[in-house]
Amino acid sequence: MKLNIKDKFNTTLPSDPILQPSRRQVTQACFSYVTPKKTSNPELLHVSPEMLKNLDLSQTDAQSDDFLKVFTGNKILPNTKPYAMCYGGHQFGNWAGQLGDGRAINLCEVKHKHKNWALQLKGAGETPYSRTADGLAVLRSSIREYLCSEAMFHLGVPTTRALSLALSGDQVMRDVMYDGNAAYEKGAIVCRAAASFLRFGNYQIFAARQDDVNLKTLVDYTITHYFSHLGAPSKDTYIAFFNEVTQRTLTMIIEWQRVGFVHGVMNTDNMSILGLTIDYGPYGWLEGFDFGWTPNTTDRQHKRYRYGNQPNIGLWNLLQLANALYPLIEDAAPLEAILETYKTDFEAKHLQMMKAKLGLYETVDNDEHFIKDLEENLQLVETDMTLFFRNLSDFKDEATGFDVLKDAFYDFDNMPNAVKEKWKMWFLNYEARIQHEYSITTERKEKMNTVNPKYVLRNYMAQLAIDAADEGDYNLIDELFKMLKKPYDEQPQYEKWFAKRPDWARHKVGCSMLSCSS
Repeated sequence: MKLNIKDKFNTTLPSDPILQPSRRQVTQACFSYVTPKKTSNPELLHVSPEMLKNLDLSQTDAQSDDFLKVFTGNKILPNTKPYAMCYGGHQFGNWAGQLGDGRAINLCEVKHKHKNWALQLKGAGETPYSRTADGLAVLRSSIREYLCSEAMFHLGVPTTRALSLALSGDQVMRDVMYDGNAAYEKGAIVCRAAASFLRFGNYQIFAARQDDVNLKTLVDYTITHYFSHLGAPSKDTYIAFFNEVTQRTLTMIIEWQRVGFVHGVMNTDNMSILGLTIDYGPYGWLEGFDFGWTPNTTDRQHKRYRYGNQPNIGLWNLLQLANALYPLIEDAAPLEAILETYKTDFEAKHLQMMKAKLGLYETVDNDEHFIKDLEENLQLVETDMTLFFRNLSDFKDEATGFDVLKDAFYDFDNMPNAVKEKWKMWFLNYEARIQHEYSITTERKEKMNTVNPKYVLRNYMAQLAIDAADEGDYNLIDELFKMLKKPYDEQPQYEKWFAKRPDWARHKVGCSMLSCSS
């Protein structure tokens, strides 16, 4: 197994001089060298063929003993020095100080076909940033991360990727719901891949410590390697850099809203500087369309990270990044202007996104009201988001509207008449719009089906794969992995997954309630 290793982060940036993994405050350093924990009986469960190609690896490589050992932390690649990043962050709106890679260990960076891939093991043992934790991961959270990161990529959402999923062979103690009922679970390791795992928090930690020297070093490194098109580092370049990070973040969140994805824990340490979805923990997919839904049990009371608030939290997090970058710019006005632009750009892009979901492209004066009426209707009774928008492509007229869409309603038979009347009015307006824009129904259906997925990784689906894997059956992981590679295709062999959440999953742990250990 040969990888074209081109390490930059740990060969360019300042390192922690202490080599022990003991928990500590790490200052004036971007990372600490660490060694993954050896596992007792590793077993490879799944490998992404696409990511193998991205790294110039073969299926033969994936079946080798070297591959198994390297990507479960039992062997270090020659001429590499694994490390954990140092960063801070705001958690649930409060500054938490130093956080860092508590259970992630970066192996190396690989270059292939002009693309850079940082490879990182999640769940490979302790680091100086593990605080009171063990640095390990369990099978259920690892399955969720492995499947979702690849599913998101094929949905067209900016995301980190996943190369492999493996059992460690060790047992890990976890308290799933933080209710005092800890139990042993199967340990597992995911190899994650991204151009970079840099987060807002990497810059915040230096700003919080008033370490402007290392802040500048890290920002200059980031621009040089990931935003070189902006030019050589300077105050103007720093402003342009913040502007591009803002636009990338906005694009990512618009895509989340489009497919009904709720991250669940949008702390600033979970925000990628490249605008990638990162850290798949207590995420969830909207079943019933609900702006107030959050999948995170820790967030249940205040619902800070609810679906409808994700755009606002993106802006709040960008404000914290602007504060961190301010010492390099020393002028608040351009940063404030960029944040103001985020607000207006979101309104415009959200409208454009929603119109695309409806198959509408011409501009009409009442577009905003038309979409607001739809969003209000969707919340009058429990309505499945994925089924509604996918089936809407078959809508022809008001008279047959419910025939086409009734499967999206969780209790259509008991829908109040007042709600039905509101839907009929919306159907009439929609009928008029599509008759105005289209002469051929198939054209609208084809366009809508490119933005409204048929298949998403609903929580109950992931939970079924987890339950089977706990019993030693990994076939469902592979089935879901293959299906989610083509989420916009009909794929009749997977039709059973195009359905509302079953009743048994409504209140089941892992299906509706998730913690940060999930």
